[in-house]
Order: sequence, then structure tokens, then C-alpha cells
Amino acid sequence: MEKGKKILYSENLQIGYTSKKGKNVIASNISISLNSGKLIALIGANGIGKSTLLRTLTGIQKPLSGTIFLNEKSISKFNPMELAQQLSIVLTESLPSSNLTVFELVALGRQPYTNWIGKLTPEDISKINHALELTQISSLSSKKHYEISDGQLQKVLVARALAQDTPLIILDEPTTHLDLLHKVSLLKLLKKLALETNKSILFSTHDLDLALQLSDEMIVMNSQKAVQDTPKNLIQSGILNSLFEDENIIFDKEKAKFIFNDL
Repeated sequence: MEKGKKILYSENLQIGYTSKKGKNVIASNISISLNSGKLIALIGANGIGKSTLLRTLTGIQKPLSGTIFLNEKSISKFNPMELAQQLSIVLTESLPSSNLTVFELVALGRQPYTNWIGKLTPEDISKINHALELTQISSLSSKKHYEISDGQLQKVLVARALAQDTPLIILDEPTTHLDLLHKVSLLKLLKKLALETNKSILFSTHDLDLALQLSDEMIVMNSQKAVQDTPKNLIQSGILNSLFEDENIIFDKEKAKFIFNDL
């Protein structure tokens, strides 16, 4: 796959919900592009619609209007199996109770390709082992998933997405519940994977300072719009000051970080 290839893009996307009372619009006129080899952060205040946007981009939720194209095909035209071969999703939800080992959990990423009895082929096993190597968790492969730390488990879920072998990986708040060391470690890993595997990786996060330092591009959602650009350009544009509707939280361009005025 060529560097910088457009994997997913949206045109005039409107997201939200429909009910008996009509449309509940969360955000409108969203036009974004997710390109190969890029780590892209999605940021915005709580309740602004980040999770709704991710659910819409992954086909879980239908847009109110507009179109999403995945590899030049409308996402609405994919059946579930086809879609699972084009994009993989890493959610923050707790895993159900099970005795799965790390290897077996990562192997679930091969479900879109295995036959009806789920038998792993030599190619499947090779993909799984490669995913374990890329995320540097091969030594954990025989451990039960409940025997490892939260930071390690997050890497296992990333490995499962890698084993799924899709051009696009989307993660919803992957650094939640992690301490600072593991947050940095995970985001550095995602950046490395985007570069080395040439995948497009989109993640939502509340860790704004880390996103500014480690992502190639960012999508900033506020109450009016969603803007995509490089961190440097977004800093200069002043849009980061619109993230929080609180005059005591401002973005310092010189320090490239959020600061708090005296309360």
C-alpha cells in the first residue's frame, strides 16, 4: 500500500440520533481524511460527540446525512465480514469472563478470515505471531489475559487489531485507566506501528498534551465544527482555545500546552 494513501474519508457528514421526536444532531459538515502511515488523534471536550463520530466512522451507527468512503467504497455497501477485513476496532470495554490466553485473544483477530469451524491456518498463526512481535508481548502469549496488567492488556488488544490485518485501526480512549508511563508507551507504540506497518490509526483521547506531542495529525471537535490538521498548524490557528468553554483553561502557544489561570 502506498504511503499517504487515503483509506477513509467523509463528505459533509452529519452525526447524531433519530427518535420519534426527530433528529438530534451532534455535529455537522464533518469532512475528514484518514491516510495510511498516519497516527491521528481525535480530541474534544466530554460530551462533544467523539464516540458518536467513531461509531459512525466504523459503521456501527448510521450517519444522519453525508457519506463515508472506505477504500473508495461507501461504508454502507460493505457487509459485516467485508468491513471486518477493512477496519478493526479497539474499545475500552471490559473483556467478558473467560480463560483465554493472550495468544488466543489475539487469535480472535483472525475471525474474518478463518473457515466456519474457526481453524487457524499456518498463515493465521504467522499473522498472530507477527502481531505479538510488533507489540513486544510475545513473552506473554501463554498467560491468561486476567494475569497481566492493564497496560499489557491494552497492547494485547492492539495486537488483536493488528492480527486482523486491516488498513485502518480505530481505538476509543485507549489510554483510559493507564498511568502516565503506560500512556506514553502505548501512544509511542501506535505511532511506531503506523509508520512501520503503513496503517492508518485513529484514536480518541483526553490526554491532550500527549496527543499534541505524539500524533501526526489531530481532529479537533468543538461545538461548531471538526477541524483536521497537524498539531503545529492547529496550535497556530488558535482553535485549541475553543475546546473548553471555560475562561480559566487556555492554550499557551509558546509552551504548546494547556494552562490554568488563577481561579
